[in-house]
Amino acid sequence: MLVVEHAKHVHIERMGAVGIVRIERPERRNALNLQVKSELVAALETLFSQDSVLAVVLTGTGGCFVAGTDIGEMLGMQPQDHVRLRTDAVFQTLARSSKPVVAAVEGYALGGGCELAMACDIVIAADDTYFGQPEIRVGIMPGAGGTQRLLRCAGPARAMLWALTGMRISAEQALKAGIVSELVPSGQALARAIEVATMIARMPPLAVRSIRQAVRDGGELSLNQGLALERRLFVELFGSEDQREGMQAFLDKRSPVYRGC
Repeated sequence: MLVVEHAKHVHIERMGAVGIVRIERPERRNALNLQVKSELVAALETLFSQDSVLAVVLTGTGGCFVAGTDIGEMLGMQPQDHVRLRTDAVFQTLARSSKPVVAAVEGYALGGGCELAMACDIVIAADDTYFGQPEIRVGIMPGAGGTQRLLRCAGPARAMLWALTGMRISAEQALKAGIVSELVPSGQALARAIEVATMIARMPPLAVRSIRQAVRDGGELSLNQGLALERRLFVELFGSEDQREGMQAFLDKRSPVYRGC
């Protein structure tokens, strides 16, 4: 494994076609302050810009994903500060991601950490992890997707319960609510996330991109509009070399070689 870049709190590694972004601020359980957010944006944009990277894993170190956003830093902030400092930049970067992102979650994913996990395409979590949006307990509310992604994953009843009480959500509850894709034993989230990302990286890139678009954009559309989007993307893939290679390799009983075109 090659370390590509190491900032103060965030570093990048490469494992074949998979890029790994690790948050390392163990003294604060990887809490997101402005510096961590800035380093995350830089790390993610670096990997998204590299053609040889086909999938990304996002994780925290020290047995914790992200325990929240740094309350001490936010205490004195005014409304205009959030606009001026673009405190949601990392979430916007994930929303614009050109590559699938798999979150490997251990320990805690609370507040901004829960929002960070939910902004990823796939969430692999240890079975003793806790999620939650406890912002209401410090006088504010989720501001980087927490209410909206909980609403879309879990429905209004549970979104209201969890956001209005700030209660912690167990890994099992998160799985049942659709926040988590898969549970694994404690300590194995990163290994499984890398395994899943590696499987995705071996798939035809154009089909990966089209599926992500259909699922991400389709959730905001009516069923008929979503079906039309899916159909259009499906038909377009039949103009690709990857489609011909994939089907011919199947008929030839060999492994396909995809080129992303």
